[in-house]
Amino acid sequence: MSLRSQEPGEIPVETVRVAKAAFPRESLAIRVRDELGVMFRDEDFAALFPARGKPAWSPGRLALIVVLQFVENLTDRQAAEAVRARIDWKYALGLELTDAGFDYSVLSEFRDRLCGVEGGREILDGVLAAARRQGLVAAGGRARTDSTHVLSAARELNWLEFAGETVRSALNAVAHSEPEWLKQSAWPDWFRHYATRAEDSRFPRARSKRAEVGLRIGRDGHHLVALVWSDTAPPQLRTLPEVEILRQVWVQHFHVVEGEVRRRDPKDRPPGMARVITPYDPDARGGAKRDLVWDGYKVHLTETCDPDAVRLVTNVHTTTAPVSDDRMAAVVHAGLARRDLVPGEHWVDTGYANGPALAAARRDYGVALHGPLKSVTSAQSQGDAAFGQDAFSIDWDNQRVTCPNGIASTQWALRATTTGLPVIRVRFSPADCRPCPHLRNCVSSPKAQRREIALRTREEYDTLHQARALQKTDEWKARYKIRAGVEGTVSQGVLAHGLRRSRYRGLTKTSLQHQLTGAAINLARIDAHLAERPRARTRTSHLAALRPAG
Repeated sequence: MSLRSQEPGEIPVETVRVAKAAFPRESLAIRVRDELGVMFRDEDFAALFPARGKPAWSPGRLALIVVLQFVENLTDRQAAEAVRARIDWKYALGLELTDAGFDYSVLSEFRDRLCGVEGGREILDGVLAAARRQGLVAAGGRARTDSTHVLSAARELNWLEFAGETVRSALNAVAHSEPEWLKQSAWPDWFRHYATRAEDSRFPRARSKRAEVGLRIGRDGHHLVALVWSDTAPPQLRTLPEVEILRQVWVQHFHVVEGEVRRRDPKDRPPGMARVITPYDPDARGGAKRDLVWDGYKVHLTETCDPDAVRLVTNVHTTTAPVSDDRMAAVVHAGLARRDLVPGEHWVDTGYANGPALAAARRDYGVALHGPLKSVTSAQSQGDAAFGQDAFSIDWDNQRVTCPNGIASTQWALRATTTGLPVIRVRFSPADCRPCPHLRNCVSSPKAQRREIALRTREEYDTLHQARALQKTDEWKARYKIRAGVEGTVSQGVLAHGLRRSRYRGLTKTSLQHQLTGAAINLARIDAHLAERPRARTRTSHLAALRPAG
């Protein structure tokens, strides 16, 4: 398809007359069109379509449709039906009442095109640009961020189901590509074991029997990989995604010991960041947070939180489930900077707040990042903390540290942590530490002969100390309460817009879903502001309302 500009200009007169009569109090779609105008134009999506070919439906209108779809949490069929049948949607899109719309598959094709150029961000940008023109959002205010877990679109599998479905998926792909070759090469039992879904099988209950089934699946998968990579196999089979997933999973979970296929021990498997958990969503990973364990992704939502202002989502970022929050502050700030919506104050929870993040936010973006810092838990910092790191004097200019007993360090070296962050390693001489009567209280190991200290860089060290001092004040504790409001945004995304489970498979499409969800939340909130509907108050149970003060 090629792009043929079909800009939604003036709304047809008959559409206006009927819509105003049918909606005397207006609706979200009508109000948004009247107050925000045309948010998306065809030229914004010109890169998605070739210059020649069959004319495509207006991408500017499709962009608005997918946002309205997420506002009301509709399926593609329902959204296409709304374009055909609903007067308020025709009004928002500038369509004639007689316009028959399009086939619902157009929405899926449009999303595929958006995924190729990060078009979801462009749609969120379009809503924010319209809000900026109305004076509803600007840089320099206050913002807050939180993350929540997102379940994969693929069903969670137990170990036997996972292994069996990985083999079955690869066999189906090979059977589709080279049926005659597979018919001659397959083991006869494969047709019995993998012709139907693993969930339809009745696996044995005994642990030993289940282990035997797992090894049988391991042998089958190992043999299939060997067949595909043999000289007699058609070369194109090695390029099938399902076969590549099978190869990855078998490398991660099985190995050959004395000629026999064996399952790897847990410690011999790759970390969660790299480990495939389902053949039907290869990007999904396993995540854990306290007592919560899930398969899928994680989304980070940032919104404005200035008093008496519309609270709009200004950045959405999606990662795989194992990615820790402590490395995301810089990513969020980069996204806000790209939109020119960097806040003056940024309120986050403990997961985001750490020395490097606080220092980088101030240095690179001029942002005051606020979040409770994790407590110092070293043995030397417990009790009266006589030998905690704060009890040592640091001479940054001369690169020397002095202990509470007046002994100076002898080594000062710049090193890197296992994650690549800079750290200063300080050591004291064993000759000075061994005679000290407080050695055992000063070191954490019962056999250590000297004290060693790991320091942040000076910028991070000073930032941490200033932040810890500030967070002890009642004023900061009172101001920090504003962060809790972002939980309501997460709740709105989950309950009203289906944020908890991915609609699609893969990180790219899941990220697109989250960008569209952010745009939908903004549209709903802008509509509430235009209609002068007050924000809902936090619900309090009857019993909680009777709680005595203090």
